[in-house]
Amino acid sequence: MAKKKNKRKNDSIPEIDTSALLYDGRESFSLDNINTRIDPVYSSKSNYKSMLAAMVKRIDELQAIMNAQNRHGILLVFQAMDAAGKDGTIRRLLTGVNPAGVQVYSFKKPSAEELDHGYLWRVIQRMPERGRIGVFNRSYYEEVLVVRVHPEILTRYQQIPHELISDTEVVFQNRFAEIRNFEDYAVNNGIKVIKFFLNVSREEQRQRLLARLDEPQKHWKFSFADVDEREHWDSYMQAFSDCINETATVKAPWAVIPADDKLNMRLLVTSLVLQEMEKMNLQWPTADERLANEMDDVRARLKD
Repeated sequence: MAKKKNKRKNDSIPEIDTSALLYDGRESFSLDNINTRIDPVYSSKSNYKSMLAAMVKRIDELQAIMNAQNRHGILLVFQAMDAAGKDGTIRRLLTGVNPAGVQVYSFKKPSAEELDHGYLWRVIQRMPERGRIGVFNRSYYEEVLVVRVHPEILTRYQQIPHELISDTEVVFQNRFAEIRNFEDYAVNNGIKVIKFFLNVSREEQRQRLLARLDEPQKHWKFSFADVDEREHWDSYMQAFSDCINETATVKAPWAVIPADDKLNMRLLVTSLVLQEMEKMNLQWPTADERLANEMDDVRARLKD
C-alpha cells in the first residue's frame, strides 16, 4: 500500500512510498490479489493540488537538466481498460513540464502501411530522443492484450504468413520475448522505461461510462466499443496478468496503480515518475575546456 511520508528536507515535495506498486518479474503476479482502491495519500482537494504542483515542478527541473545533459531519455507506457483515466493522468503529470521536452503518442488501429511492417516498426519511430520524456498512451502492448483477447485480429488482419501463426500461443510467447528484448535494448541505450497499468474495477468503469451518457460534455468520449469490450473483462484481466508476469523486469518494471480514485492515481503516477528521475544521476553539464580556460577573456569581450 502506498503511504504518504514526511516531506523531503529543504523543499515541499512529498515523499510517497510506491514500492509496493512495482513489479520487476522476480515474483509471480496476479490481478486477483491487487486492490483497485487504497487509502488516499492526500488529505483534501487543495492538498492534492499542492502535492501535484510541487512534484510536477521538480519533474520540469529534472527534464531541463536531462535535456542539457543529452544522455538520458524516459519512456512512460500507459495501459488500462477504457475509462481508467489515462488521458487525465497524462495531462496532470505533464502540465507544467516544458512542452518542448515532452512527446506524447497514442497508438490507434494500425494503418495499411504499418501492417506492411512488423508490429514494432511504428513504435521504434516514436521512441523518445535523449533529453525528452516520451509517453505512449497505449502502446506495443496492445499486441499481447487486445490481440490476445481477439486472436482473429492476428489471423485475419495482420499480414503474417499463416505457417508462422498456426499456433497463436507460440506467437504470443515470442512477442513477450521480443518486447523484453526491445525494452532491454532501450534501457541499454539510455532510455529508461517505466510501464503503468491503471487498475480500475469493473464497477468503477461502469460508473464512468454511465457518466459519459449522463453528462453532455462527456458524450464525445463515449464509444460503443468500450461497452462491447466489457463483455471480455475476465479475458482482459487474465491477459494483463500474463503480460505483466512475462514482461516485468528489473530494468523495465511495471507499476500497477489503483485507479478507482483518480486523484490518488495521479499522485501515485507522478510520484513514481519523479522518484525514477531522481535516480538517474542527472547533472548540469560543466563548461567545456575552452570556456573554462577563457571565461575571463569572454567576460572582458562582452563588456562593450
